[in-house]
Amino acid sequence: MSATSLRSPLHLSHFTASSCLGHGNSATHQALLARRSGLAPCSFDDANLATWTGTVEGVDDQVLPPHLSEYNCRNNRLARLGLEQDGFAQAVREAAQRHGAHRIGVLLGTSTSGIYETELAYRRRDPVTGALPPGLVYHGSHNPYSLAGFVRACLGLTGPAASISSACSSSGKVFASAWRMMQAGLIDAAVVGGVDSFCLTTLCGFGSLDVLSSEPCRPFAADRSGISIGEGAAFILLERMPAQVPAGAIVLRGVGESSDAHHMSSPHPEGLGAQLAMRQAMAMAGVAAGEIDYVNLHGTATPANDTAEGRAVATLFGDNAVACSSTKGATGHTLGAAGGIEAVIGALALQHGMAWAGVNTQTRDENIRVDYLLENRAQPVDLVLSNSFGFGGSNCSLLLGRVD
Repeated sequence: MSATSLRSPLHLSHFTASSCLGHGNSATHQALLARRSGLAPCSFDDANLATWTGTVEGVDDQVLPPHLSEYNCRNNRLARLGLEQDGFAQAVREAAQRHGAHRIGVLLGTSTSGIYETELAYRRRDPVTGALPPGLVYHGSHNPYSLAGFVRACLGLTGPAASISSACSSSGKVFASAWRMMQAGLIDAAVVGGVDSFCLTTLCGFGSLDVLSSEPCRPFAADRSGISIGEGAAFILLERMPAQVPAGAIVLRGVGESSDAHHMSSPHPEGLGAQLAMRQAMAMAGVAAGEIDYVNLHGTATPANDTAEGRAVATLFGDNAVACSSTKGATGHTLGAAGGIEAVIGALALQHGMAWAGVNTQTRDENIRVDYLLENRAQPVDLVLSNSFGFGGSNCSLLLGRVD
């Protein structure tokens, strides 16, 4: 797919995000305005971890309809909660009437899908044979495709569907997949985004890597000490640009993808892969670095990741040249859902003319030469770059814009 072929933006006709900040766009916006974090001491299951997490309220109150019972797991319950916010599910059903249910793709990111259901099943193994309980439906829970299959069925769609699992870049990369499918003429619209929910594999796994902060995470802070895990769901309906573009429409103008191939869990120290992803997103849109108004950083609050991303941003934009922040101090790191949630946060920045503050960070790391915001900054915002970088150097940058 050439850069030239991507000059036609895609319309984010509807979008929604739910996280520890609350359900839907209004709750998210109000929390960001108030610089409020949704993080709290970890209380998930029996995870005995001295860390803070971002829990979505009401997930286990969700009850799936009988015809979708095979998909019952915490991740899909969170997905259903997210789909019902901001009129999103209804908007997709209306789009299906315009395009045809078979012409709308479902492309979603997740890192662990419904693995928690398998963790619970292992506690109920047969004491003699070790067999897992018959109630475990692997394809409707643990299997990564479970998320895309559930959302497709829940919305009554029949077009192509896939889950992408590339660690923390998962729900950023789905935008590129949708764009390619539209360019190929396979679909006319796509439901993209991602969902990740808590499981013991994630929490204890990151704990074993010694990267969990014992306090709410502080991205780009001089005293940052690690990540705070969150969970969340984000959904975006991508469509071709309508003949009559509404004023203030939010559009996807570019996507950049790259691979560091540097280390299984550490980024390239100079952020070379991050630079490539950002450069590609801007090249696809035909814009220069100086035109970007706000960068939503990946910003996990680990020493290595923030330093590498900061060097990449400073190299591309110049020292302290563009407003930027990580919103993970507010939401926690939602892993496979991070790209989608932060795309929605970027869209809210475009809608409301606001570059968001980095919550929890008190003192910036002066060795990272970026204009990291400690207070919300009201300013014209026409172009937002949103970064998502995953284990193994899997990088994705989204360039979002606003149509006047």
